[in-house]
Amino acid sequence: MALARVVTFEDVGPERIAAMKQQIEQGERPDDLPASEIMILHDADAESALAIILFENEDDYRRGDATLSAMPTGEVPGRRASVQKYDVAVRATA
Repeated sequence: MALARVVTFEDVGPERIAAMKQQIEQGERPDDLPASEIMILHDADAESALAIILFENEDDYRRGDATLSAMPTGEVPGRRASVQKYDVAVRATA
């Protein structure tokens, strides 16, 4: 079963989101991040963001979680407010 790492960030300005978008679109990822999908949601008015990172199995999640948790503050969208792990119960694309 796939797993999701869902992180809430605060103090996320539009310039940081633009920089992250460029990095992700250029294929830049942290080393040892075996994610199958990355989605960043941004609320510009609240300056908050939600990162949803999908992993196909527990081992990938564990490796990815360790990598992401060790990232320096300057490499994340803003201040981490919460980190949660979810089972992906339903997954569909249009």
